[in-house]
Amino acid sequence: MSKMDNLRAMREARYEAAQKLAKGGAARPPVPPATKPAPATAAPAAAPDVAPTGETLCGHRNMSGRTCTREHGHAAKSHRYS
Repeated sequence: MSKMDNLRAMREARYEAAQKLAKGGAARPPVPPATKPAPATAAPAAAPDVAPTGETLCGHRNMSGRTCTREHGHAAKSHRYS
């Protein structure tokens, strides 16, 4: 069978299953209830926003999660990410 024949057969099988379900045929199997995940015991410590010289950093984050390495309250319009 070709790929298109396989796709056609799958589509027809799904259509027939949907028709059976609509006429009151076999019902869907029950879905088990979702369980809540266990709460985290401790949050991971965040990296300190302190530069090696002891200055605090801007800390602005970009979309990929990188943080700005300029000093806090910098006058520059752009950020330096690392």
